[in-house]
Amino acid sequence: MDVLADNWSVYGEGFLGTVELTVHSSLLALGLGFLMASFRVAPVRALRAFGTVWVTVLRNTPLTLLFFAVLLGLPRFGLVLPFEVFAVLALGCYTSAFICEALRSGINTVPPGQGEAARSLGMTFGQTLGGVVLPQAFRSVIPPVGSTLIALAKNTAIAGAFSVTELLGTYRTLNELGYSIIWTFIWIALGYLLITLTISLLFHVLERRWGVAR
Repeated sequence: MDVLADNWSVYGEGFLGTVELTVHSSLLALGLGFLMASFRVAPVRALRAFGTVWVTVLRNTPLTLLFFAVLLGLPRFGLVLPFEVFAVLALGCYTSAFICEALRSGINTVPPGQGEAARSLGMTFGQTLGGVVLPQAFRSVIPPVGSTLIALAKNTAIAGAFSVTELLGTYRTLNELGYSIIWTFIWIALGYLLITLTISLLFHVLERRWGVAR
């Protein structure tokens, strides 16, 4: 049990690395997911096609393969960035496909008459989507979006295999120092549990305040 007390800085650095990856990737995923959901329901065929391709490709690509493509492929085209940024891009883009589908499902729950009424008042597609449809859809997508971001937090563990500082990667250092692998992983698991429970609590509060009444 001394592994945590003796290596607080190692665990702390890994924990903060995972938190940063989770926060930055979540923001990117939410932004891209909202954009792609808008494309998926847009009246412009080209935008709908782009959104469909984005979701289809990313949802059916293994995340590890996407990491290889981003971290090893992009530098070959002259795009050289810190590995942490590449990891955020891979995690954010991958998760955005699932966020997009959750949002689109929520949009489909809004009665068509709402959009028709808004358009009859002269509102544009963007105004209708942002001012009428999405505020209503948001209430029904809080639980699935929360579950998706919890999955993202756990997926950050893949980044450790690509020289990115995160929580799971601390086991290598501690294993080399001769600490018990069992206690090492127990503390790592508790770290992930703390992060995922925090996300779960946040979305529970959002659901109680704005979610659909059951």
